[in-house]
Amino acid sequence: MGGSSVSNSIRSRDNFVIPYNHKLAPLFIRQALYDLIPEGTQHIYVIGIGSNRINGDSLGPFAGTLLKNSYPDHLTVLGNLQSPLDATTLVPEISNCQFRKNSFVLAIDSVFGSESMVNSIVVNNGPILPGIGLGNSIPPIGDSSITGVVLENDPALKESLLCTDLNVIYTMATSIAKGISLTIRQYFKYPSDQPILTFK
Repeated sequence: MGGSSVSNSIRSRDNFVIPYNHKLAPLFIRQALYDLIPEGTQHIYVIGIGSNRINGDSLGPFAGTLLKNSYPDHLTVLGNLQSPLDATTLVPEISNCQFRKNSFVLAIDSVFGSESMVNSIVVNNGPILPGIGLGNSIPPIGDSSITGVVLENDPALKESLLCTDLNVIYTMATSIAKGISLTIRQYFKYPSDQPILTFK
């Protein structure tokens, strides 16, 4: 992840933590992701995990919606606000997907965490266990993952997912989508004037 330190972020061997509203968050995400993509990768899949009916669980679908029309030659997005991948649809959808050879799978989801981590974006080297914070048993997904810590890991707060600040979720999703877009633009050598996000 480069030789210089990143101000206001935390990194370790397996993850990279970024404040959700940092003005350089998309660049930090790109920096973290670029080093995780194996050499020879030909296609990237983004799996946006979550619900479109629960504010705090909508991070993955939001990011998926922002990315779904970008870089069609090198990016496939599964899970968005129109067709979310929640606890009931995620496993069947992923099981039916034929991932291309030499592809890289990146999962996005909202999670619970320590009080100091709330409102952070975390780029993880390794898969995610979706739904574990709500007691769901779903197989690991992704070669790497990006999570947004939306609430403290306290059982008493889990009902607060319904009314989590949607501006926080949207800001996280936008930073994540921009960071992924910048990564793809750099990795696959798109022109620097290629739009970061494309809305249709």
